Amino acid sequence: MSEQLSFLRPVTSTGTDDVVIIGGGLAGLFCALKLAPRPVTILTAASLGQGASSAWAQAGIAAAVSKGDTVEKHIADTLEAGAGIVDKNMIRLMASEASDRIHDLLEYGVPFDRDLEGQLATSREAAHSENRIVRVKGDMAGRAIMEALIDAVGNTPSIRVLEGFVVQDIVTSGKQVQGVIARDQAGRGPNKLMLPARALVMAAGGVGHLYEVTTNPAEARGGGIGMAARAGAMLADMEFVQFHPTAIDTGEDPAPLATEALRGHGATLHNKSGDRFMVPLHEDAELAPRDVVARGIFEEVRSGRGAYLDCRKAVGRGFEEEFPTVFGYCQVADIDPVTDLIPVVPAAHYFMGGILTDANGRSTLDGLWACGEVTSTGAHGANRLASNSLLEAVVFAARIAADIQNLMPAPKMADWSQEALPQDEVEVPEDSAEMKRLRQTMSSEFGVVRTPDGMMKGLATILEIEAGNTQQRFENALITAKMIAVSAIIRKESRGSHFRTDFPHENPAMAKRSFLSLDEADKIARSLIDGREDTERVNA
Repeated sequence: MSEQLSFLRPVTSTGTDDVVIIGGGLAGLFCALKLAPRPVTILTAASLGQGASSAWAQAGIAAAVSKGDTVEKHIADTLEAGAGIVDKNMIRLMASEASDRIHDLLEYGVPFDRDLEGQLATSREAAHSENRIVRVKGDMAGRAIMEALIDAVGNTPSIRVLEGFVVQDIVTSGKQVQGVIARDQAGRGPNKLMLPARALVMAAGGVGHLYEVTTNPAEARGGGIGMAARAGAMLADMEFVQFHPTAIDTGEDPAPLATEALRGHGATLHNKSGDRFMVPLHEDAELAPRDVVARGIFEEVRSGRGAYLDCRKAVGRGFEEEFPTVFGYCQVADIDPVTDLIPVVPAAHYFMGGILTDANGRSTLDGLWACGEVTSTGAHGANRLASNSLLEAVVFAARIAADIQNLMPAPKMADWSQEALPQDEVEVPEDSAEMKRLRQTMSSEFGVVRTPDGMMKGLATILEIEAGNTQQRFENALITAKMIAVSAIIRKESRGSHFRTDFPHENPAMAKRSFLSLDEADKIARSLIDGREDTERVNA
């Protein structure tokens, strides 16, 4: 697949398209398809489908398409899960356009499950009041969606995919985006190239790989967010990192995921003593919001009691057919989920924060749009409702495509920079020692449970690593980590996925989204390290 897709249209030495998309996950591919037949170029560090979290999504897409469900119910469930800071206009827009985007995906060839009457089959997940998760073979939605879109892209002559290109810098003139600096990892020309762009679409994914235990691929290290922050873009809600409660605890990196649909199917959580520890913690027990379940499991694992998912009665001998992906993960770990308990642990899974965007995906920089997990649209609030992420990606990717076409109806080619900039960084597959140190710091100090002393220690470590760093791509990741740290320290309450031991309850006065620029973050970080209380932030 990689060799076939490296150059879907011929790449000349003199020109590229005026729309450049960074990222080859669901958001980036869907945006490119929606822009067709306008010529676009997609830059992706890994082969299509290999470096994107989208391909690993197991559950599906939330959409009010089943009998008895409504857009209003979908909105209400999202507001409840989002812990008081969901942007109501954004979730209304997203939920209202869900059905149209599902039908787009069907037209691109996604084989969503259907019932005996030929209607879309739906299932329920935690914190949903109705069955509204549109799936593929139980737990194969992400893979099936990506395979269908990759095929669609391969059959669309207007889309050029450049694999093996690591984007490290956004070029600006004032607040206007001019293009990007990208490094070609495959040696097909100068190591560093300047690619001009009238419209730059950031779809570079989330931040999971900043943590030691994550379900995300190595490419999801927050580079696109940090890059945008360095260029001057405003970020939002950076303290809100969602941990999936039930990653399979086998020591793998990334950690394989036991989909939430298993608990929606009736699977239960137990410790070593057999106790269902979620029952006293929440009225919905295993189907409580993700942050509640994650903290419950975290405490059992931290205390040495362990946490295990019991699917034996709920799924039983139909496991391999109903949940083939999880069954395969278990087989690799020598676990038989039909007869064995599955050991689980929380893992960094999804980021509610990111580049601040409006309803059309525009950032605060002219010429920079963003979609997918790299953004903070406000639709998730402090805690994403299960399966709203893939929906957000396609809804805003489509809106960005329409916005670009309206603003720039006539495409133009632009010259590539012919300057052969010297090779300054060599990409290696393994994490560096400092990347490992950063991941350990983020997990221990900015993970499921956060303490005041731990967060200050973590911020100091991030700043120390940053001071000694010389690698541009790592700098982008460090900036994202630093802004998560600062945002977590100065939100002095617990809300959604952000839980502090010293402020364990919500503060009604802080029921607001948070906004932060890199300059503000640096100023606050210095004052925190110096022991001052100059920690004001911009709130909605």
